[in-house]
Amino acid sequence: MPPTTAAPAALHQIAVAGATGRMGQMLIEAIRASGDCQLAGAMDRPSSPAIGNDAAAFLGTASGVPVVADVRTGLARAKVLIDFTRPEGTMAHLEACRERGVQAVIGTTGFSDDQKARIADYARDIAIVMAPNMSVGVNVTLRLLEMAAKALSTGYDIEIVEAHHRHKVDAPSGTALKMGEVVAAALGRDLKDCAVYGREGVTGERDPSTIGFATIRGGDIVGDHTVLFAGTGERIEITHKSSSRATYAQGSLRAVRFLADKRNGLYDMFDVLGLR
Repeated sequence: MPPTTAAPAALHQIAVAGATGRMGQMLIEAIRASGDCQLAGAMDRPSSPAIGNDAAAFLGTASGVPVVADVRTGLARAKVLIDFTRPEGTMAHLEACRERGVQAVIGTTGFSDDQKARIADYARDIAIVMAPNMSVGVNVTLRLLEMAAKALSTGYDIEIVEAHHRHKVDAPSGTALKMGEVVAAALGRDLKDCAVYGREGVTGERDPSTIGFATIRGGDIVGDHTVLFAGTGERIEITHKSSSRATYAQGSLRAVRFLADKRNGLYDMFDVLGLR
């Protein structure tokens, strides 16, 4: 009897929102280069000149997947959506995902508290990974920040500095806010009560219980984040710098794989990476 061969693993069928943007193209390239993922849908805004074109045309190849404006058409063959767009668009996409039973990996930032509550409601019916940063390195950095904050809980002032490209529309970045939330929680505080987002004029002495934020926007900076613990006679700086969006794409594909056996629930990259 001839030896049997194992059946090939099923491909993860992925739709990409914002397919012609910088992150969308990086995701499509990563999906095409992977051995276990397949591009199943590509969506963009109705005004995009790429509507109707092949989603992989920018790579000089053909995927057989056209860029479409209608989200339900884009999700027709997909099992999971990856979305790095804007909050309003993501919310509309999630509604369609729930209707069709499509899972979601959400890298969009800038959600309001109401929108976050609605996302949690969607997660009752579909599985969602949502994180302000899909980078594996950033999420390891978050764990390091938690450890540092607990050890440096007294006698150290905490400031968070982030820098991004000129096109980013929200500030501080979602990653910077997540860093602040992690540090505040480790100190037994609520970031909403202790964050300082701007200083100007005569501000008085620094309140030691606060966590300060500074934002830089310019050029093509992919994403730099530094958390500074400033004490008497020393400073500890924990920094993560991104030189390419490829790390976000690879983290997103890890999130897709994590969702393969999930039916519903709201997860983050700590769940994906086993950092709980």
